[in-house]
Amino acid sequence: MAVDTRFYASLGALTLETAAALTGSELAGDPHAAISGIAAADRAQKGEIAFLEGGAGEAFLSPDLTVVVVSEAARACVPEGVSFLVNRQPRNAHGQISRALFRPKHLQAQGPDLISASARIHAEAMIGPGVVVGEDAAIGAGTVVRPNSVIGPGVQIGRHCNIGAGVSVHCALIGDHVTLLSGARIGETGFGVTPGPQGLEDAPHYGRVILQDHVTVGANTCIDRGVFGDTVVGERAKIDNLCQIAHNVLLGRSVIVAAFGGISGSVKVGDGCMLGGRAGIADHVTLGEGVSLAASAGLFRDVAAGETWGGTPAKPIRQWMREVAWLNKQSNTRKRD
Repeated sequence: MAVDTRFYASLGALTLETAAALTGSELAGDPHAAISGIAAADRAQKGEIAFLEGGAGEAFLSPDLTVVVVSEAARACVPEGVSFLVNRQPRNAHGQISRALFRPKHLQAQGPDLISASARIHAEAMIGPGVVVGEDAAIGAGTVVRPNSVIGPGVQIGRHCNIGAGVSVHCALIGDHVTLLSGARIGETGFGVTPGPQGLEDAPHYGRVILQDHVTVGANTCIDRGVFGDTVVGERAKIDNLCQIAHNVLLGRSVIVAAFGGISGSVKVGDGCMLGGRAGIADHVTLGEGVSLAASAGLFRDVAAGETWGGTPAKPIRQWMREVAWLNKQSNTRKRD
């Protein structure tokens, strides 16, 4: 998916030769190959540079991939005809190239009213005192934005939404009838950390957050934007206070996440799932439709549709309850002895 220029300013294309010099990488292929965008390796289109670490196979690479940064171990995985850079830290090199291609749009000084002249706010919307609205943002009819909230450049908010006090929304598309309670943080950079020449560095994020119609997000909950693609919350999903939804998570329709829930990056949660309080899900896990997780569950693997799991590490609920009962029985037996 192409970078959304409502949220990120394009700084112009690079050649592969320029990118090699910028990152100190070895170049293989066409030095004049144009780089105009960034993407994940499995979705890259012509001119979009991706990165590949380890020994991932060609099955994970887009057939339209034309330029890529790889580690030495992944050099053999590059398809014939694809130009590439070799770097000890390909994700870090990819981040350097990304920053040379795109810059996130930041809030500019708006004057005393704090609202950009290019923002489009419907006459029937209500904007509270101290609200900041960035350039080219849009707010629909009947939407209420309460005091001291920040609506970033390019953000689109639909009709009849309720945006609480002290909310911040960046790099996001918000549907109709969406509720964001006070202190919610939508569209911040996710927790992407990559090794660099001087130590750990924050990986740049160029994706978005999409909240579909009738979504509710609780107070002080954070939903991070995607690295390349989108973080998506489906229609009528209900997220409690103090939850964390990481980058590139896909939540289905009518999902419930109770307080203190934590969902790691690239997790897919099917329609109608219910996550109990303080439940946590490890990255890249997939939950089928209608899955339930007990409170405080710690999930590390995929769960088929309709199942109920609990415990840490999480397992089918009956198995977990039998194990808890057995441990309790053994503990009581030892105490009597």
